[in-house]
Amino acid sequence: MLLENLKDGHVCQIVVEDVDETTLLREAKKKKKKKPETPLPQPPPQVKKPKPPKKVVISNELQAIKIQAWWRGTLVRRTLLHAALRAWIIQYWWKQKLVELLEKKRRAMLQYYAQKKWAVVRLQSWVRMWRVRVRYRRLLHAVRIIQVYWRWHNCHTRGIFRGSYELTASQLGLELEIFLGSHICRITDCIPFPIKT
Repeated sequence: MLLENLKDGHVCQIVVEDVDETTLLREAKKKKKKKPETPLPQPPPQVKKPKPPKKVVISNELQAIKIQAWWRGTLVRRTLLHAALRAWIIQYWWKQKLVELLEKKRRAMLQYYAQKKWAVVRLQSWVRMWRVRVRYRRLLHAVRIIQVYWRWHNCHTRGIFRGSYELTASQLGLELEIFLGSHICRITDCIPFPIKT
């Protein structure tokens, strides 16, 4: 015999019988029916009167079973509710942890991307700076070459100073030569030093 609790708290009784016992009971009933003594004359059919509705008498045992089934169902529902709430709390916590992990990964990726981009920008600025310096040096070299040629040209057209000096204990001897195109001017002079005694 097996008792099961159904949806609305009703109890259902399932009886499992041995097949051999039921077949024996059926055979015994058939043998009893086969031995009728003498057939009796059948009375005329009578019109059946409607039966009054039967009053269902519920015994104390059935009431106790119903109350127990209701209480067991309440306990099971309460246990399931607690289990579902705990599962919901664990799921909520796990979802929060997943969101935190995803946020941490996203921030790490953003930092990694920003660092790489910063490194690329820095490298590009260094390359640009190097190219500008190389170009500036080339221009500076070209300017110096132009200045040297221009100065040499101006010196030859305007004139050149060349000179020498001789320093002794009592005087300074100067000898200057000034070239102005085709004219040459030579200056020679001796400057005595005043001697204090």
